[in-house]
Amino acid sequence: MAENSRSFLDPAVLSRLMALPLNARQAMLGNVTGHHRSPVRGSSLEFAQYRKYVPGDDTRRLDWRTWGRSDRFYIKEFEADTNLRLCLLIDTSGSMSFGPAGATRFDYAKKLAGTLAYLAAQQGDAVGLHSLAEKSVEIPAKRGASHLGLVLDQMAAIQPIGDTTLLTALHDAAEKIRQRALVVIFSDLFVPPAELKSAIQHLRFRKHDVAVFHLLDQKELDFDFDRPARFIDLEGGEAILADPSLIARNYREAVKQYMHEIDDLIRTTAIDYHRVKLHEKYDDVLVKFLLSRVQKKGGR
Repeated sequence: MAENSRSFLDPAVLSRLMALPLNARQAMLGNVTGHHRSPVRGSSLEFAQYRKYVPGDDTRRLDWRTWGRSDRFYIKEFEADTNLRLCLLIDTSGSMSFGPAGATRFDYAKKLAGTLAYLAAQQGDAVGLHSLAEKSVEIPAKRGASHLGLVLDQMAAIQPIGDTTLLTALHDAAEKIRQRALVVIFSDLFVPPAELKSAIQHLRFRKHDVAVFHLLDQKELDFDFDRPARFIDLEGGEAILADPSLIARNYREAVKQYMHEIDDLIRTTAIDYHRVKLHEKYDDVLVKFLLSRVQKKGGR
């Protein structure tokens, strides 16, 4: 696939973000040594706990100071470091095509996802891709430059079309991504928040670190149209001709209630949620995301 199909990757943005690590907020289970915390005990420099010595333990890990104080042998355990599995879940339903050509919600999602994929691969982590709509793409997370190329090419090829299957796709992903991972969702979240909460909880139950980029256009929130307009359902429903002055109040109340329910979902599921307006610079959004995950000293 031609390189220009990866136009969602901007070398200037990649250069800006390369100095920022992509971290998980919880322990990961990888298959090679990496930079992220693991629940498996190992020999990294981060102390985890003491435990009593048992025959067969490596005597080099005995804590002689503790023996001197208690006359008992204790082993110092450390947290093993591992690589991260980054699983990118992109909503490819028709509503993601909202916006002008070349600057749709889906285009924005690809910029975020493609950049994170590149950054993760550069630090030796595994990257996978799942589309969340009728025509599914499922690429398990793996490491390596050739696999990254496959992910980016598939990302360039998929198109937003059809009804949303976001909820079913999230439940499927929770079952299919077997080892704990950083699961990043890119979507407009045009589904009932109560049902979305169930899907998010499924991912959290599977021990995944879940992040969500909620992509919204300011027009959707303000609904400041001043003349009758024809509103088109991008997911295949009937178009509606309406006078905004007659429905604006009810629309804004519905949006307010929806946002309230989303805020409740965030509080109760502990996801890493980012509400993104399409007019925002996507590299600024990613800087905020990456910095929020930089582990503070002593915060492990």
